[in-house]
Amino acid sequence: MNNLGRILMVEDDPKDVELTLTALDEYHLANEVVVTRDGQEALDYLRRRGQYSNRSQENPAVILLDLKLPKVDGLEVLQQIKADEGLKMVPVIVLTSSHQEKDVMRSYRLGVNAYVVKPVDFHEFVNAVKELGAFWAVVNEPPPGSIRKG
Repeated sequence: MNNLGRILMVEDDPKDVELTLTALDEYHLANEVVVTRDGQEALDYLRRRGQYSNRSQENPAVILLDLKLPKVDGLEVLQQIKADEGLKMVPVIVLTSSHQEKDVMRSYRLGVNAYVVKPVDFHEFVNAVKELGAFWAVVNEPPPGSIRKG
């Protein structure tokens, strides 16, 4: 499974990070999961700035994005990703606790690929993450040249 793409998780809640990593690890879904804790850090990672200036050139296979983030909120991160020619083809999955219709509608208007409300139940949450990871990191065929390089 060495050809699986990297997953970028943008999440500030340590418990949700731990649960997501556990679910992905149990399913052996990705070579690497990169966790950023706020919207600014996620944008720095994606644009290879600051501490991420030396990261590999390939984009993540998928981005799991929370909406309620410090510094730069998830909707702004999504807007910047989808407005960037080098990033707009990367699938973005909003994984959030927000049921608010305005968040769902704005996310889709900005070009999100999927909107998933985090289940409260532990087992439901783990299963949801496994299914998301399996589809986007393994099953989904990205546009040629858009995700993985060389």
